[in-house]
Amino acid sequence: MTIKEKDLTELLSILSKHRDVIVAMGNGEPDYILSAIDKNPNAFSSLKIHQILEMKDRKYIQGEHPNIRYISYFMSGFARKAFLSGKCDLMPNHFHQMPQLLTSVTKNPVIVCQTSPMDGDGYFSLGTEADYTAHFIGKAPFVIQVNEYVPRSVGENKIHISQVEGFVHHNQPLHELPVIPVRDIDQKIATYIAERIEDGSTLQVGIGGIPNAVVGLLRHHRNLGIHTEMLTDGIYDLVQHGVITGTEKKTHKGKMVATFALGSKKLYDFMDHNHSIKMLPVDQVNDPRIIAQEDNIVAINASTEVDFYGQCASETVSGKYYSSTGGQADFGAGVRFAKNGKGFICLYSTAKNDTISRIRPTLAPGSVVTTSKNDVDYVVTEYGIAQLKGKSIFERTKLLIDIAHPKFREELTFEAKKMGFLL
Repeated sequence: MTIKEKDLTELLSILSKHRDVIVAMGNGEPDYILSAIDKNPNAFSSLKIHQILEMKDRKYIQGEHPNIRYISYFMSGFARKAFLSGKCDLMPNHFHQMPQLLTSVTKNPVIVCQTSPMDGDGYFSLGTEADYTAHFIGKAPFVIQVNEYVPRSVGENKIHISQVEGFVHHNQPLHELPVIPVRDIDQKIATYIAERIEDGSTLQVGIGGIPNAVVGLLRHHRNLGIHTEMLTDGIYDLVQHGVITGTEKKTHKGKMVATFALGSKKLYDFMDHNHSIKMLPVDQVNDPRIIAQEDNIVAINASTEVDFYGQCASETVSGKYYSSTGGQADFGAGVRFAKNGKGFICLYSTAKNDTISRIRPTLAPGSVVTTSKNDVDYVVTEYGIAQLKGKSIFERTKLLIDIAHPKFREELTFEAKKMGFLL
């Protein structure tokens, strides 16, 4: 089957036949095509655009086109601004259920994404992505932006030309994350985590100062594996130190499994034609039932506040929406069912220059629980680590006060006694 490259007018005509457009996340975002939508809103009578983690601000995100509604499934700063002013929607979700959710809330969708150039067999690669986009291969038409900067990765993320309704070539460098420095406070938190990670463990790690610090402390570990939603530069560094082999994994032995990647050019170059990496759809990577098959899975995630019950509010700040659930709950449930799973929730003990304790008797009004009290395992601050799994509310209260900032411990103890959680 031969499909000729389309110009932007032809692509807009194709897209206008669909009510729902599903856009790939991160570096799967086709800037050239989305900019054309933004500049030509009158090409559409009514359009809904669905996406998690947008990489660039656009007029339709900010609600400037009345006939186009943006629906975010995990907000970056652009959608956050729009949501807080009522200009876009936020769809609650568990990351692993996004393909199922998108299937149910869209009608005759078209998938819009960015890919590597086509190979000799007629296949494009989603490159740094699989996410929810790969789930729709063969189930919905694709409109793609072909970009020579996109690596040809290996996994269940290849699109055949016969499944493409239209494509355009446009080359532009991929987004790169700035280097996040590791501070002393990150190093302290990381130390508590790293000493509890055993050789042969399988890791899920994210981005930020704390994950970077943890990775830096694992360079003398052996035979670690990777099963993570996000591939990062930190994982690349561990591979270079010979730490990642995956030989003790229970699933995809010897392979690094992920559903998207975000980092620097060295990470993207590393992914190109790399058969040790397997990019899989998010409904496989983040499914708690699959995560739990890794006996020694270790999940490291962050939160903004934790209360005496062990509830972790990770998507709101002072009761105001900041992001969304992402994969934290997926991996929280997965490690709970794994044979020797360990889940670490990390947070700094205070906020706003030590004026607010992040360990609280109850969550701030308006806060949203991301990891429930029933799924929480370890909570870590710069003052220590508390294992809450298997502990009563009274025991949790004492353990959490012990890792709170010293200046708040007396006040927290007073509140705990008033609540009847301490004698």
